[in-house]
Amino acid sequence: MTSLPFASLAVLQLPGGQGLVAPLLMYGGIFAIFYFLLIRPQQQQRKKHELAILELKKGDRIVTAGGLVGEVQHIKSGASASPEDEVTIKSGESRLIIERGRVAKISSSGGTSSSTDKVA
Repeated sequence: MTSLPFASLAVLQLPGGQGLVAPLLMYGGIFAIFYFLLIRPQQQQRKKHELAILELKKGDRIVTAGGLVGEVQHIKSGASASPEDEVTIKSGESRLIIERGRVAKISSSGGTSSSTDKVA
């Protein structure tokens, strides 16, 4: 009589001796490709964007997630910088208060674009 672990291993083997090794290697390879081409670059871009919005300073030109373009006038933050901090921007003749986390793109005060890209 066979024990339970050996019986369960017999179920995994297919005729021809290949078993589930080849499909597992194939799926592992596909996951590795997706990770290095899609997931990892997106994580790096998100971290870079989060650092950029935490380093936001007065005078920076920004574009919000809603498409408003303005210049930072004041940043109201708590004990530490967080995405929920309030940022006052001047757009045209209007002053608007937005959350720091709603900033999509940052340009330096000199008018040159920084390496921060828009993140949806």
